Amino acid sequence: MANGIIIIDKPAGWTSMDVCAKLRGMFHEKRVGHAGTLDPMATGVLPVFIGRATRAVEFAADSDKEYIAGLKLGVVTNTQDTTGEILEERPVNVSGEQLRRVLERFTGEIEQVPPMYSAIKINGKKLYELARKGREVERKPRPVTIHALELEGWPDAGEDFTLRVVCSKGTYVRTLCHDIGQALGCGGCMSSLRRARAAGFTLEDSVTLEAVQAAVDRGEGDALLLPVDAYFSGLPMLVLKTAGAEKKIRNGAALTVRDLPGGEYRVYGADRTFLALGRVAEGRLTTVKSFFQV
Repeated sequence: MANGIIIIDKPAGWTSMDVCAKLRGMFHEKRVGHAGTLDPMATGVLPVFIGRATRAVEFAADSDKEYIAGLKLGVVTNTQDTTGEILEERPVNVSGEQLRRVLERFTGEIEQVPPMYSAIKINGKKLYELARKGREVERKPRPVTIHALELEGWPDAGEDFTLRVVCSKGTYVRTLCHDIGQALGCGGCMSSLRRARAAGFTLEDSVTLEAVQAAVDRGEGDALLLPVDAYFSGLPMLVLKTAGAEKKIRNGAALTVRDLPGGEYRVYGADRTFLALGRVAEGRLTTVKSFFQV
């Protein structure tokens, strides 16, 4: 039975759920989930959790993300990217200094109005369902954090700008491109999007669906799966030395621990089996989420 994390380099044209469905068939495992949705036009890092590893999705989804985005100035669309209907075209006369000043304004904590073409629900209806019917509803601005927003060189005439964006969960990069265009007075939209990092994993960790299929055909698919504790590798490791201590953790009971700083830990049995994500507070270890096989 497959259990672990696989980092997919999502191809353009696929939804994140399409990728999960494909992997569900490859690994013959119903429990498959992803961390951080990518729009169909986007490519890049999509962490997918399989089997018991799906219990870690809730932690991975909250992580910061890094993108390389194409910014097309002078064009405004109804979807805020180049897949949508063009609403306006304006002349572009922007200097490097102007653009850099505007990018600075969008760095740090900002507020975004979610796009109509998004899966956010208002009164039980997904916004994109309303948008497809030609309806627009009021959306409240949402706080997001842009940790880094950098111009990657200066394009040749007629080419799009390239931005490096490091941002918090919930950031719409296409809305960021749209808002930058508005601030410059010429309008803009997103022309491409490639995710370079999510949940601590990078493009260097990723594999294509074709490579996964080839490995599965050779009977080597499981070799591509990272153990679930790989996601928590930045946390300190705590090995339980006795069978009694392990039994308490497996039963969901708190464990008295001495001389351990407070915080979260990767908790292992004496045989180095990953048992749980645990939290130490006031000399007691409690389970945040268990990962052992029942």
